[in-house]
Amino acid sequence: MLGNVQRTILHIDMDAFFAAIEQHDRPELKGKPVVIGAAPDRRGVVSTCSYEARKYGIHSAMPSRTAARLCPHAVFLPVNGRRYSEVSRQIMEIFQRFTPLVEPLSCDEAFLDATGARYLFGDGPAIAKRIKAAVAAETGITCSVGVAPNLFLAKIASDMNKPDGLTLVPFSEKLIPAFLAPLPIKRMWGAGKKTQAVLEAHNIHTIGDLQKTDPVKLAAWVGENAAATFRRLAFGIDSRTIETESGEKSISNEITFSEDQSDSAAVESALLDLADKVGARLRRAGLFTATVQIKVRWKDFSTITRQRRIDPPCCDDFTLRETALELLQKEGLHSPVRLIGFGTGNLCKTADVPQLELFQIPEKQTSSKREQLSRAVDRIREKFGLQSIRRGSTLD
Repeated sequence: MLGNVQRTILHIDMDAFFAAIEQHDRPELKGKPVVIGAAPDRRGVVSTCSYEARKYGIHSAMPSRTAARLCPHAVFLPVNGRRYSEVSRQIMEIFQRFTPLVEPLSCDEAFLDATGARYLFGDGPAIAKRIKAAVAAETGITCSVGVAPNLFLAKIASDMNKPDGLTLVPFSEKLIPAFLAPLPIKRMWGAGKKTQAVLEAHNIHTIGDLQKTDPVKLAAWVGENAAATFRRLAFGIDSRTIETESGEKSISNEITFSEDQSDSAAVESALLDLADKVGARLRRAGLFTATVQIKVRWKDFSTITRQRRIDPPCCDDFTLRETALELLQKEGLHSPVRLIGFGTGNLCKTADVPQLELFQIPEKQTSSKREQLSRAVDRIREKFGLQSIRRGSTLD
């Protein structure tokens, strides 16, 4: 037993989620290499791809032009965010039928604590099979599930037999180290490429190698905190619990220009469009942001981010645009721009306003009017289309 109570944790990961939805909605695409992302003749990257496309070496974050060279007959499709969000809501609702303890990690994966659900639906594998069957029947796509006594092990297991897999980790403390030992070191949480290079330089290639490494030497190589974490995880020890708080931690959007852009007006216009889109998403989610960030990737692929706190938090387009432009203009365009991005963080449900001093004139009124106007624009666009009302600077 791990601890006083033997937990049953499931990690559920949809298989090639975006591509699988497209293949389900368009039966003629089944069995074909499908790539979701930028068009092959434009600059941009692959968001995801079907398993048929992966056989050609295509993977997410790969430039679409490279993907087209690897598989010229692949079917390229744009990201259909609205449809994918719809299916994501479906699968999360299915998970909730089996346990209220669901922690979504993204639109296509989640942790479930099924400890209490065993009395209703059977043991971990039985619950996993029922969820897989429900997802397949109601959405037409498949998922892979890892069943384990903690989050780390469940996450590792769900990726071991994709697609449509179900992997059970041993629930015995004595057997878990042997289960982990043959896995490559890259499967360790927190072991990025730089850390992997450090470990491999010291002949640590698998989790089993890590289990046998002297803790003092490991701390000297990667630092005391990382070494302590790696040691725990290498033996399958993970005491974290499911976090069921819903809501996004950040909202962002970005665009890669078809050609490197030197025109400051064009870059600023693109940034304002992104701010508008993010603002609309904030308002739909009932959120306010306390941090605004821009991202700029230059022609040579070097990338910078700049951010600023917003006090009080806001969700109106006007404040978001103004802050974004100030950050961009302060940085300046010293080189052609390849990508521009806009994001918000430190999200909250209410625009908390500090206590006013006696006789202080409240400044919230202006912000409130800005928010009201932004929401009015949202309603117009929802009723008459996105192009029904636009900024004057976009009319050219």
